[in-house]
Amino acid sequence: MRVAMYYNNRDVRIEDVPVPKIGNGELLVRIEASGICGSDVMEWYRAKKAPRVLGHEIAGVITEVGSEVKRFKKGDRVFVSHHVPCNTCKYCLNGHFSVCDTLRSTNFDPGGFSEYVRVPQINVDRGTYLLPESMSFEEGAFIEPLACVVRGQRIAGLQPGQTVLVTGSGISGLLHINLAKALGAGRIIATDIVDYRLDAAKRFGADTAINAREDIPARVRNVNNGLGADLVIVSTAATRAIEQSFKCVDRGGMILLFAPTEPGVTVPYPIWELWCDGVTITHSYAGSPIDITRAIELIRSKRVNVVDMITHRFGLGEAPLGFQLVAQAKDSIKIIIEPQR
Repeated sequence: MRVAMYYNNRDVRIEDVPVPKIGNGELLVRIEASGICGSDVMEWYRAKKAPRVLGHEIAGVITEVGSEVKRFKKGDRVFVSHHVPCNTCKYCLNGHFSVCDTLRSTNFDPGGFSEYVRVPQINVDRGTYLLPESMSFEEGAFIEPLACVVRGQRIAGLQPGQTVLVTGSGISGLLHINLAKALGAGRIIATDIVDYRLDAAKRFGADTAINAREDIPARVRNVNNGLGADLVIVSTAATRAIEQSFKCVDRGGMILLFAPTEPGVTVPYPIWELWCDGVTITHSYAGSPIDITRAIELIRSKRVNVVDMITHRFGLGEAPLGFQLVAQAKDSIKIIIEPQR
């Protein structure tokens, strides 16, 4: 079968590898849609593990079923989560699924930029979901990234009527904007340095879109009756955006650090000011099983509009171009790879 083998952001090669063999408790899934995630082009993280087949936002069709699998059959349309929790460790039992050792070590084989993947038994049992009949494969490829966003806003405690500032209007930022709108945010403000993305932010629910090179704390208060934002969602790794979040949040507000920086990056932390103003800072990685089920329903019901976020659909042979476009972060939002063409 063909795979898109990642070496670095500028070197993604179409190679041939054997179709994986499945065990008794496993599945073989033919990949119909696989989304390129912003994390797929975090070269500082990915290149040291290269060469490897990336891709963790997948939807497809089951083509082989292990003899011990009872819940699924050949021909089922499914979404498969690449990371699944053990559900029994201290962290899982306290609701912190994303720091579970099992979640951090599980995956399907190979990644989703391939014609087929083998789904290990633990992923079959805890991370395979039937797609609703009305849901397309490309919509299914949004389940994983939307689940991450759902978890972030759940942890941040977004309430109807609140003012939300989203810094960074890439795909994660746009999903945050669209979800915040669906959950009843009163005012949504978005920032980015790319006009294309600022326009997209307004299309997907932002009331105001501001170039991040401007004085963001002043602009936020200018459009929000002199107040900061109740919730600031940092969807970019830019340290300037993190520093700005401290100045943009209102008293009693929340800052959600959603995007990771490279290891070792530090920013000045105004402890006194944040303490005086009662500001809470939290962060979020991945999505738990409940967030996945909620993401599926949000997409199925069209409460979150994911299809219109797709700017490019490429066959597997064009995956190298897709990686380049995502890495450039200019005139694209979501790129879907269709490995069967």
